[in-house]
Amino acid sequence: MPYFASGELQLHYLEHPGGEPNLILLPGLTANAHCFDGLAAHLSPRLRVLAVDLRGRGLSDKPSTGYAIRDHALDIIALLDQLGLEKSVLGGHSFGALVGIYLAAHFPQRLEKLIIIDAAARLHPRTRELIQPSIDRLNKVWPSMEVYLVAMRAMPFLNGFWDEQLEAFYRGEMRANADGTVQALTSGAAILEAADKGLLEPWDELVKCIAQPTLVLNAPTPYGPPGTPPLISYEQAQETVQALKQGRYQQTPGNHLTLLFGENARYTAQAILDFITQP
Repeated sequence: MPYFASGELQLHYLEHPGGEPNLILLPGLTANAHCFDGLAAHLSPRLRVLAVDLRGRGLSDKPSTGYAIRDHALDIIALLDQLGLEKSVLGGHSFGALVGIYLAAHFPQRLEKLIIIDAAARLHPRTRELIQPSIDRLNKVWPSMEVYLVAMRAMPFLNGFWDEQLEAFYRGEMRANADGTVQALTSGAAILEAADKGLLEPWDELVKCIAQPTLVLNAPTPYGPPGTPPLISYEQAQETVQALKQGRYQQTPGNHLTLLFGENARYTAQAILDFITQP
């Protein structure tokens, strides 16, 4: 199981072997590296795909503090250094895309291209409120893995969607206790700090600094029961594209989460491949 050092921390990543260029993928705010299993199934072995457990998440170390966007960005620089990569293509989903935006703006020499997966420079004004249910889930002890998975399958934003990779993602969130109960590997306190500090960044200004070719993938399907809005609207995504020096917009099937899994992942992966391989 591969790890890399960032300062005194040991951070975990999943490696899916393949050819060049390397593609580093960063998960959403509460997610773990397994959220990209569906994409990697279509991208590897054409590309070498590295999916990271950000600090505080999954199998990575969980310091008591240190969850500013810059802290996460420097972790990825440490990964590039350890792998001997002068630069890489980087893709981020949701919060991971914000880390990618920060990296592209502050460390442009280390990124070849950037892929923003269902994120935007203009954050939802109720972001802090909207993530609270995810925090509550992280802080809960569940009677068993089976009970947890049943609860996840019933989540309204899945609307009946389920597959093996999605189940692996949810299993990857949890650790088993001696009494058979399970609880999240990811630190709720880490997520709160990351969210609060992320809201302080001038995202609209950072996006304007990005010179690399950038693909903005946008999932238009409701993030919840039919009739609810997508998490990132078309207008938000277009604003981000227009602010970029070399921005490209593309819709993908699915919603904010399901675009990464099942048949949706095939289309998302193809959009990524097309973008990476074009001159």
